[in-house]
Amino acid sequence: MENTNTPDTARNLPVEVPFKSGFVNIVGNPNVGKSTLMNDLVGERISIITQKAQTTRHRIMGIVNTPEYQIVFSDTPGVLKPKYKMQEGMLAFSREALTDADILLYVTDVVEDPTKNADFLEAVAKESVPVILVINKIDLLKGQGDLEKIVERWRSLLPKAEIFPTSAKEHFNVQPLMARIVELLPKGEPYFGKDALTDKPARFFVTEIIREKILLNTDKEVPYSVEAIVEKFEEKETSIHIMAVIYVERDSQKGILIGREGSMLKKIGSQARKDIETFFGKRVYLELFVKVEPNWRNRENKLREFGYIE
Repeated sequence: MENTNTPDTARNLPVEVPFKSGFVNIVGNPNVGKSTLMNDLVGERISIITQKAQTTRHRIMGIVNTPEYQIVFSDTPGVLKPKYKMQEGMLAFSREALTDADILLYVTDVVEDPTKNADFLEAVAKESVPVILVINKIDLLKGQGDLEKIVERWRSLLPKAEIFPTSAKEHFNVQPLMARIVELLPKGEPYFGKDALTDKPARFFVTEIIREKILLNTDKEVPYSVEAIVEKFEEKETSIHIMAVIYVERDSQKGILIGREGSMLKKIGSQARKDIETFFGKRVYLELFVKVEPNWRNRENKLREFGYIE
């Protein structure tokens, strides 16, 4: 007679848990805290953060690896009505994020008008993948009643979405959000190596840090007319030599960026160098130059060179 009893050694073997992986795409209007949330979820400073709209211009991936799962987060530009061909490219990055997501995070905040960019919101509402509505910046609210009103209004707009009120800046309710994302992840093999943190090359983060310092130190049209390109990146064991060009559209903008006797460019360069050194963990020698490229935001050849269109 066959013995159907399970041996004690087999009974105590651990149950193998299937590996999970997926793309979690973060979308929403400008200035709602998408980049702050992405950095918090990834645990690294992947996206630059300022108080100015249109800080994020590209789709930037941040990858979280554990023995049980891999999450590929995508930070995307804020949704807006394009005024330039560059902004058309930015909107395309956001729309693309709707087509390849396994989980979609739609981020808003407590002061945003829900009717803003209603056509994009309607597209989110039609999504078949799980949608999580993140109501960010709840630290700005005075009472629980205000939050309940905001939640109810959004529930009517995205009835299928799960709602997570958060404060990414204060790290409030971000861990429960992360836990829910892990629960919703589909089974699958990893898309990137176990040591990967992002899909972007080192040069990209140099240009983003430079652009961040320009955003923080200039105003009006100047920061929105700027693009930075790394032309030289020589890495040695303990140091990196970087030469970057900052493009602007007008001579007046070049003058502002350089400043009196080069004071503004020195300030931007000094601040950028410190952050680049922190990012790479090496001493950095940074050279910055400013060039005028008229109307580059509407020129397809330049937008292709700068990575806004393929």
